[in-house]
Amino acid sequence: MSSPCVIRRLALSFVGFATFLLGACAAPATGPASDDRPVEDAAKAGLQTKTKAELPTLWIIGDSTVKVGTPGQRGWGDEIAPFFDTKKINVVNRAIGGRSSRTFITEGRWTGIVGELRSGDFVLMQFGHNDASPINEDPPVTKSTRARGTIKGNGDESVFVAKNILTEKSETVHSFGWYMRQYITDAKAKGVGSIVCSPIPRKSWSPEGKVNRASGSYGLWARQAAGQEHALFIDLNEIIARGYETLGAAAVDPLFADKGTHTSVAGAQFNARAVVSGLNGLGDKNPLAPFLSKEGKAIEAFQP
Repeated sequence: MSSPCVIRRLALSFVGFATFLLGACAAPATGPASDDRPVEDAAKAGLQTKTKAELPTLWIIGDSTVKVGTPGQRGWGDEIAPFFDTKKINVVNRAIGGRSSRTFITEGRWTGIVGELRSGDFVLMQFGHNDASPINEDPPVTKSTRARGTIKGNGDESVFVAKNILTEKSETVHSFGWYMRQYITDAKAKGVGSIVCSPIPRKSWSPEGKVNRASGSYGLWARQAAGQEHALFIDLNEIIARGYETLGAAAVDPLFADKGTHTSVAGAQFNARAVVSGLNGLGDKNPLAPFLSKEGKAIEAFQP
């Protein structure tokens, strides 16, 4: 965070930041050659806590695109604090790699946060990347087994799993939208507002040079769940996709630390700015506006 390149990035608007990257940061990314999306060991991940108990808290939850422990990779949740005035609000990133909207709940992570929520806090959430994994798998368990998937959609359907191959417990699995609504309703019961983000796009381009979007799947279902529970929604998938298209494929490459799922530090900074651009785009509905720093307020508002 102390290099001139990084400092200059943080001082630019979202659009200006894209232009700067295009001209000044064309070096190839370094890091893992693949994007295996491992399930991060919770014991090694650590747990961020409030620094000032008297202040409201912005709780951030999600998967490895929000917080990741793999060297060379970075999630946007760890780059967003400079856009907030931490004299007015705590920013606590509780996202963890490898979790879906389902397993973040079933592992007890959400319950732990709910126990700390206070009226006046906020929850900023982004899931979807791991929800497409298998709901369960037949033995033998392999290194790649990921029994963390959810039912595709936003409905109330469910499936009963007699024995989860990883936990060895029975479980009723719901739709992606069902879990997203659960976060919102639990937060609401504590007097806490929720802001739902559609999942960031992968580095995946169409033959026409457009970024492939999740607007017909997890982005859509996140939007629907937010709407049903009267939560705020940021179309992060669309905001970032437009930014990538402005940059072009060659300039987007350094924003990733693997084949196309996990971002580098520069990519995480780009995406954090996109989140704040989405917040500013909410206008008078943005509940976090009073807590933004000078840098956060200066980011251009996203116009849908």
